[in-house]
Amino acid sequence: MAQCVRSSRTPQSFIRTVSAKTPAFASVSFPRTLPEFKKYPVMSCQGKPQSQQEQIPPPQLSLDDLVTSNRKGEVLGTIKDSLSNCLSGTNLLETVPGLKSRIKGKVRDIYDAGDYLVLVTTDRLSAFDRNLASIPFKGQVLNETSLWWFNNTQHITPNAIVSSPDKNVVIAKKCSVFPIEFVVRGYVTGSTDTSLWTVYKKGVRNYCGNVLSDGLVKNQKLPANILTPTTKADDHDVPITPNEIVEGGFMTQAEFDEASMKALSLFGFGQRVAKEHGLILVDTKYEFGRSSDGSILLIDEIHTPDSSRYWLAGSYEERFQKGLEPENVDKEFIRLWFKENCNPYEDEVLPAAPAELVTELAWRYIFLYETITGSRIDILPTQQEPIHDRISRNTSQALSSLRQL
Repeated sequence: MAQCVRSSRTPQSFIRTVSAKTPAFASVSFPRTLPEFKKYPVMSCQGKPQSQQEQIPPPQLSLDDLVTSNRKGEVLGTIKDSLSNCLSGTNLLETVPGLKSRIKGKVRDIYDAGDYLVLVTTDRLSAFDRNLASIPFKGQVLNETSLWWFNNTQHITPNAIVSSPDKNVVIAKKCSVFPIEFVVRGYVTGSTDTSLWTVYKKGVRNYCGNVLSDGLVKNQKLPANILTPTTKADDHDVPITPNEIVEGGFMTQAEFDEASMKALSLFGFGQRVAKEHGLILVDTKYEFGRSSDGSILLIDEIHTPDSSRYWLAGSYEERFQKGLEPENVDKEFIRLWFKENCNPYEDEVLPAAPAELVTELAWRYIFLYETITGSRIDILPTQQEPIHDRISRNTSQALSSLRQL
């Protein structure tokens, strides 16, 4: 998450002060006076904690683990009690001194704090280039999931994090963001207009510079992971080839090559970690920016259930052979509900997502976080303290500490 000051090579239509798609954080040490983000075990390049290199085989997760888990029973009541108290938006301009402006992204509210950005991850659910619902604790889960992955991928690339003073908040250094999303895919799947399966079934065999063979079927594993970049347009993402990225002045060849290598390495690492926890990382997207010292930083979220598809590995092969959809642990099932009940791209007013679907998605996000990290997320009933009050207090204290340096 970083300041979206666009490169001078970027066409004018892509120049914005701050990305509405969430900027990013960078790996810089921060003083002891700042509220530090949670520390997690550092993973090796093989994916396991360095102290646990030779461990038991990955668990065989099933849909029963999602449906009948004792942990689900522990958190379900808190989720249901919080359905009407989601963090759908913020206005820290009125509660946190020194903030200059706010940009409302699809999921994050982004505040200019001078040398830094304050990024608040809300509970808004975005798909089909619009907001669909608010999911209890979604913002906290996304924020803490990204922090875990950022902490464990520093051997691949630096990022932009300064600190995380609150469960929903990150403070980030500003950087110049490339207006390209680096989408990496390992399978032929998806339901949105730019997904690989959608374009493939329409007959497209050369997508974003990748030549696709005939005869592929939905949810099939690709022979190798591929990169399918898109532009970060205001209203929707537009697929683009590597040559078009360079020729259009979005990035230099050297910048694109470095960011592409980082994206593919991050995805390969993410797939190995997911596999060791009984999951398949199907596809995801990354964003990058250039810091003031010229280095390319990973920004935005990483390997969250918002930016990625996850399937249960144990049942994938059998279900694929039977022509059944994989069991997923992301927002795909709620995407499919909207596609079955409306036209989410064209209908002006969308139906409200059923409460049981919202509750199930909140649980799946928590399940994914706890499965990947091996730790329980600390969710508190939202009635104890209004989320906005807590965020305002913690953010004010963190910025005050930064300004005293």
